[in-house]
Amino acid sequence: MACSNCGTATISFAVPEEYRTDAPSAASVVSFCPHCLTLEPATGEATQTSEGDPEFTRVSDGFPTQPARAVPLALAIGLCSSLATNRTAIELLLREVERAGTDPLLVLDRLVADPSVDPAIDLERRRHQLEQLLY
Repeated sequence: MACSNCGTATISFAVPEEYRTDAPSAASVVSFCPHCLTLEPATGEATQTSEGDPEFTRVSDGFPTQPARAVPLALAIGLCSSLATNRTAIELLLREVERAGTDPLLVLDRLVADPSVDPAIDLERRRHQLEQLLY
């Protein structure tokens, strides 16, 4: 599937039941763009590596590849377009990323610095706001 925002091939992944309310349209499968970091409901099945995990290695070297870390982080980034509306969900998702052993703010720093990533939102500004939200 191609991203409707930038045309890049997306990463489709299954959304665990506990995160479905945070997914676009409460979708069971969503597509995440590794270039502009947008998130949309997917019409097909999840794409996987030979190990059975989503292809998060396509996002950036700084993005986690383990689903327990990458899925809530991708969902949180997808919700950042409306921080005021999604504040509670974003905070909970980022806490899940932290519990899984990844610093979400460090990942956002790396995404901002990665020239292959061109977020659809002002990720640098959102990163500052998320830091205030978490601490």
